[in-house]
Amino acid sequence: MTGNRRPTIKTVAARAGVGRTTVSRVVNGSELVSADARERVLAAIKELNYVPNSVARGLVTNRTNAVALVIPESESRLGSEPFFAALIRGVSGALAESRTQLQLMLVRDQAERDQLTESVATRRVDGVLLVSVHSEDRLPGMLEEMGLPTVLAGRRDAGERLSYVNSDNAGGAAAAVRHLLGSGRRRVATITGPLDMDVGRSRLAGWRTAHTEAGVPAAELLVEAGDFTEEGGANAMRLLLERAPDLDAVFAASDLMAVGALAELRRWKRQVPGDVAVVGFEDSVLARHTNPPLTTVRQPVEELGRTMARILTDITQHGSPRQQTTLPTELVVRESS
Repeated sequence: MTGNRRPTIKTVAARAGVGRTTVSRVVNGSELVSADARERVLAAIKELNYVPNSVARGLVTNRTNAVALVIPESESRLGSEPFFAALIRGVSGALAESRTQLQLMLVRDQAERDQLTESVATRRVDGVLLVSVHSEDRLPGMLEEMGLPTVLAGRRDAGERLSYVNSDNAGGAAAAVRHLLGSGRRRVATITGPLDMDVGRSRLAGWRTAHTEAGVPAAELLVEAGDFTEEGGANAMRLLLERAPDLDAVFAASDLMAVGALAELRRWKRQVPGDVAVVGFEDSVLARHTNPPLTTVRQPVEELGRTMARILTDITQHGSPRQQTTLPTELVVRESS
């Protein structure tokens, strides 16, 4: 090496002709590396005099007393959705009990993904809490391969291998739609979350389950995908009204989408709940301040964050095995239905 720059995992990877994940596996003693790649990485480490930072030298045994909360979303999304603020409060409160530092990392592009890889590979954090998990997201698999303790908010699918904390999404959605059908509504539409997320698919499944139980056909005409944003909720509500102007209720898979739906219903001169009843999901602070106040499914978001943090602490400090937990939800009835 020339100059005084300390070699990094990136320079080791370049010298060995492998990826940074492979270097991390070699450094951490993983067996998921070919003999040839291991030899090249070890030769590059020796040649470059690469030494992982002090907290990484003990690898598994030494801890940094820091964990990363990784959110693959934009700052605007982070600031506009009450879910994230409540989750962060829960996580930070639980970590404070164990005197563990929290690093918030937004992963929006490849550069930030590389930064996360570097932090993981050099063990600058003991573990990761990963939020907003999409089915095809490579991050959970990458973290699993690198051997870093990881706890998900939600899950990728029913066969999830990693630790996670989930809300009873299907059960909560079914309770919401049972309430609507039980009050005499018969054209109950739904604005789903993203269908590449288990949370979106599960809440849609709950909508279908309640219809089946009631013996009411669940018309696919009454399903419109949203994205958990207010704008997405308004757009989905508009599309539903254009297709099915006689709908008499809507279950939105988040409070923020329900707020957008309420605004769109006002533009269409529909009275809530007289013409159309509306139910959301989360019971965020927004639900109490809509006009009319929003019936919604309460999910314990702060408790979800606290539970995630405690599970990760159990794993990193005590070597606990994988834990998968589903928290109960509760229907909160207000004036919108």
